[in-house]
Amino acid sequence: MASRGTRLFPAVIRFSATRSSRNVFKRGVSNSVTPRPSSSSSWSALRAGILALALGGVGFAAGIVYTKSSGQDINYSRASKFSAPKYGTTKDMQTAIKEIRSALGEDSVSTDDEDLKLHGYSELSPANVDTLPIAVVYPKSTEEVSRIMKICHQWRVPVIGYSGGSSLEGNYSAPHGGFSVDFMHMDKIVEFHEEDLDIVVQPSCGWVDLNNKIADSGLFFPVDPSPSAKFGGMVGTNCSGTNAVRYGTMKDWVLNLTVVLADGTVIKTRNRPRKSAAGYNLNGIFVGSEGTLGLVTEITLKLAVIPKEFSVASATFPTIRDAANTASAVIRAGVPVAALEFLDETQMGVLNRGGYTAPIIFDEKPTVFFKFSGTKVSVTDNIKEVEAISKAHNGAAFRFARDKKEQELLWSARKQALWSVLASRPEGTQLWTTDVAVPYSKLATMIEASTKGLKELNVFSSIVGHLGDGNFHEAIMYHKSDPVESAAVEKHVKNMINRALEMDGTSTGEHSIGFFKKHELLQEVGPDTLAVMKSIKQALDPHWLLNPGKIFDTPS
Repeated sequence: MASRGTRLFPAVIRFSATRSSRNVFKRGVSNSVTPRPSSSSSWSALRAGILALALGGVGFAAGIVYTKSSGQDINYSRASKFSAPKYGTTKDMQTAIKEIRSALGEDSVSTDDEDLKLHGYSELSPANVDTLPIAVVYPKSTEEVSRIMKICHQWRVPVIGYSGGSSLEGNYSAPHGGFSVDFMHMDKIVEFHEEDLDIVVQPSCGWVDLNNKIADSGLFFPVDPSPSAKFGGMVGTNCSGTNAVRYGTMKDWVLNLTVVLADGTVIKTRNRPRKSAAGYNLNGIFVGSEGTLGLVTEITLKLAVIPKEFSVASATFPTIRDAANTASAVIRAGVPVAALEFLDETQMGVLNRGGYTAPIIFDEKPTVFFKFSGTKVSVTDNIKEVEAISKAHNGAAFRFARDKKEQELLWSARKQALWSVLASRPEGTQLWTTDVAVPYSKLATMIEASTKGLKELNVFSSIVGHLGDGNFHEAIMYHKSDPVESAAVEKHVKNMINRALEMDGTSTGEHSIGFFKKHELLQEVGPDTLAVMKSIKQALDPHWLLNPGKIFDTPS
C-alpha cells in the first residue's frame, strides 16, 4: 500500500494535436494503490459546504466566518481546506471498466481511439489538453448513471459528462483522464405536460428537435444557442442565445433537475410548480456548474407560448458605436424586441461571398438584426419604432421581412454566422472563439477596442454579438502551429477579458468557464468567493471526481 501522503496520478492518454496517426495515444501507468480519505475529513468538507450555502446575509470580512458553536475561524481561502484528490491507478480504472461492462453490458463501454479523441478534444476550443479519457461509457437511464458513479466512486475514477459536444472553452476536456459519460442513448422526451406548459427531457435531447416535436402544441422552448446544443450541456453551461433579451437564459427555464451525485446518490431538486420557496435553490447551484457537482439525467423545463406573429428586420450603420447606441436606445425605449443581434462588416462580407442569404446582398458595414414577436398590430408598431430609432442613430438600409420566407432568409444571416466564417477560414488555420459581456453603457467602447486589437493581429476574424444583453463573441482564425501568432492571439483574448472586467463586466456571457477561463474567474469574483464555490464542490464531491479541473484548479 502507498502511504497516505503519496499523491497518485490517474491513468491518462496523451494526445498531440499535430499528429494524426493512432500511435499518438499513449497510456500512462501509475503503480500505486489508491488510499481512501478518512470519514472525518469528508465530514469537515461537508460542514464547510453547508456553511457556504447558508452564508446568505451573514456578514464576513476577509473570507473569515466566525462560528459561535466551535469558537473557530473558517477561512474559505485557506489552501489546506481542500484536500488533493487521489485518483485510481490504471489497474483500478481497468477494474472499473470490467465492473461497468458486467453491470450494463459489453457495449456500454468503448476504449476505441477515435471515440476517446471525440470525447476529449475539440477543434472548436482553444483549451485542449494533452490527455484524453481512457474510456467512454454509454448509459441508458438514471439508474445506470447511478451505477456508473457508484463504481467510479469506489475506484476513484474521474468522470466527465458529455452530451452535444459543442462547448467552446474546454468544458469536456480530460486533464485527469478518467471516463467520459456520453448520454447519447438518453435523448428522449420523458413527459409532456401540455396543460402545465412544461416538459421533462433527458440530457441528449436537443432543443431544435424538441421544438420540432412539440410545434403542433403551440408551445416552444425559447432558449436558442447553437443548433447542435443538447439540454445536458445547456444546463451545465447556463447557455443562452439570440432570444435572451426577451426570454432570459437557461437558468430561467429550469423547473427541476434529476441529478446523480458523485457517490451515485440520485436526487431531485424540487417539484414542478412555477414558483417555490422550499429550501435552497438547488437549481441555481447545478445550472452553470459544468457537471462538476453532479450528472444531470432529467430536466423539467418551462415552455412558452409561440407568439402569433413574427418578423425580422436589419439596418446598417457607419460605425460600431452607432450600432451599439441604437441597441441601447431600443432597450431604453422599452421596445419588446425578441432579439437584437450585431454582425461586423467582415461577417457581412463573408455572408455575401458565400451566398448564404441570396438573393439578398447586404452592405458590408456594421449591421444590427432585430427580431419581433407578438400580435400583428404590436409587431407592426415595434418595427416602426425601431426604424425611427435606427435612423436617429445614422442607420440606413432598413429592411424588414414581408413574409415568412423573407424572415427565415434575413435571420439566417445571424444563425449562420459561425459556420459561414468557418467555411471561409484560410487554409491551415484553426478557430479561436470566445465571449465577454459588459454593461450596456460600456458596450460600444468594448467592441471598438476589441476590433482595434483584432486588426493589429492581422488575422482573419469577425465579431458577432447579442447587443440586447451586452454580450459579444470574437471568432479568430489563426495558425496554431505558429507559436508567435498563437501567443499574440492568446494575449489579445486575455486583454479583451481584462478590459471587460475593468468595465464591471464578465469573462463569459454564455460560454462558461471551462478549462480556459479559470484565472479570469478568479480575477472576476476574487479568492474568497471562489473559495466558497470550491467549498460547495468539496462538500458534494469530496474526492473531486466530477469534471475535475474545470471552473477552478483541482487542489494539489
